[in-house]
Amino acid sequence: MAPLLLLFLLTLLPAAAYLCCVRRYTGSAGTVLYRRQPGRAEARGRSPPRDPWAPRLCGSGLRLFVHVANTAFGQICLLPLLIRLNNFSLMRSLDIHEDPTFIPEVAAEVTEDKSEAKSTSDIIKQLIDARSDSASDGFSFRGIKDYLDCYRSGKLTPSQVAKNIIAMLEDCDKSTPPLRAIVQWDQEQIMLMAEASTARYRNKCTLSYLDGIPVCLKEEFKVVPYHHRVGTVYLGTEPETEDATVTKKLREAGAIIIGVSNMHELGTGTTGCNPNRYHKIPRNPYKPNHFTGGSSSGSAAAVAAGLCPVAIGTDGGGSVRIPASFCGVVGLKGTFGRISSQGSLPLSYSTVSVGPICTSVADAAIVYSILAEPDPLYPYGLKQPKATLSGMCAPDLKGLKLGVDWTFFKACDAEVLSICEKAVEHLQGLGASVVDVSLPEMEEVRVAHVICILSEMRDFLQPDFNKHFHEMNLDTRANLALASQFTALDYITANRQRTRSMRFLREIFTTVNCILTPAVASTAPRIYESDLLTGSSDSSFTVRSMRFMQLGNFTGIPCLVVPIGYSTAGLPVSFQVMAKWWDEAVLLRIGLKLEQFRYQTKKPSIYYDILA
Repeated sequence: MAPLLLLFLLTLLPAAAYLCCVRRYTGSAGTVLYRRQPGRAEARGRSPPRDPWAPRLCGSGLRLFVHVANTAFGQICLLPLLIRLNNFSLMRSLDIHEDPTFIPEVAAEVTEDKSEAKSTSDIIKQLIDARSDSASDGFSFRGIKDYLDCYRSGKLTPSQVAKNIIAMLEDCDKSTPPLRAIVQWDQEQIMLMAEASTARYRNKCTLSYLDGIPVCLKEEFKVVPYHHRVGTVYLGTEPETEDATVTKKLREAGAIIIGVSNMHELGTGTTGCNPNRYHKIPRNPYKPNHFTGGSSSGSAAAVAAGLCPVAIGTDGGGSVRIPASFCGVVGLKGTFGRISSQGSLPLSYSTVSVGPICTSVADAAIVYSILAEPDPLYPYGLKQPKATLSGMCAPDLKGLKLGVDWTFFKACDAEVLSICEKAVEHLQGLGASVVDVSLPEMEEVRVAHVICILSEMRDFLQPDFNKHFHEMNLDTRANLALASQFTALDYITANRQRTRSMRFLREIFTTVNCILTPAVASTAPRIYESDLLTGSSDSSFTVRSMRFMQLGNFTGIPCLVVPIGYSTAGLPVSFQVMAKWWDEAVLLRIGLKLEQFRYQTKKPSIYYDILA
């Protein structure tokens, strides 16, 4: 162990030298206080976000790092060094006067009661009746409309569809490599729900547009009778006996729950890499040797592979939007509190929102309209305005102002940027105005979000960390060890920053309807052989993948990601739209138009046509 430890320390010498150089010019972060005037953004030169220094660790290197990080030396020397190298000590150099905002819950705006030209049900009917994918002669994902057409015409019944799904799930487990999208499923349960739906169609008494539609839920949600493992090997030792609120609502809508989907262990990463014995690594249907993204990894893989048109995930740092982007499907993160999180593990109570992953924007709108409402069992969102789809089917985008911070927008790979810039031009061509905006203090947002989510996770998981340390994945242990470095002062200052950032957004949304960014700065990363055995830890990739995600989680605003193209390697590229609190309708309106930008939908390498 001594030679290995010496080698590991030697690898940190360049980083230490770099830190010394940085401090030589900037001074010690602990001795300089940068005072923030309440409500005013820092007046300084804008520069693109920088990638932090961090090596990609896997195999024996990751094992050694986790061992050292959880020793006295690691806690006193190694982790504080990494905190400084990644600028996570930034909050300690700020003097912010705003009171902290610990929960990003925003009261609904008081508006005049204007009756909608069309009700939500009328709009959904219009969406169902319309062909969302104009490329009818090429490949298109099977969506809710396709299932409803089969059921209503008598071509297929939900029971026949369920039998097809069961056959495909068996095939998924036997394929090389296994897809590992759905990690728990039960043939009897699937058939019971399908037979009940078949009877309702026969008797013409269906429950909703989701009646008979296959769905899956992230393993973070309680779903009877599956084990509530949350990506671990030690949680959920007994079958669950109570459903989460979203699970209940899906059952009440008549959906066929085909099982629970894979996830990054405890939601602690953005790759979906989970090598433990109950889960294994889910594969990206577009390129099976690439990651799906996480933490709602299996949910996105299941939708992209055709196993179901709808999946439900949670999003604390892009965990719905990153895998949806990497797998080429649509992901919606609702306003904080819009969809109940009751019955999911409360890993981070201030950053997590619930949302659907779907084959299309229209499908996301349908699921959103069913799930979005107050839940007396969930303390947030109780006073939310009624969820509507107002204006979603407008023929163009005239009258909408779309904000772009071009310095921030361009902080992505050249290939991603090229496609996303053309998508902005497409929206302009539909009548929208593009307005230059400045998103202030985005480095502060990045650091504050990390402090909030990791501190809350470490707090909730502290008993697990003590009792089940050796049963956790290596990268989970590394992340929770890093989280132990944050102090109460860090956490409070981060929440003071949240107050500032929410105020800045309120001001921005008085001038624009939405903010546009790429979804993720890069395409899905490759899976290496060592990842299958030990997992991996790549902080640099995590920061890049979360770059455009964190503002939405930190402030609670709703966000939508829509696939708009492909890299030269054939990996999906997606675009993100963010709106003010409770205004999911405008996201969906723009999302429908973004779908028109992609002239072709490529068929994933792994795809099951359940309706064939």
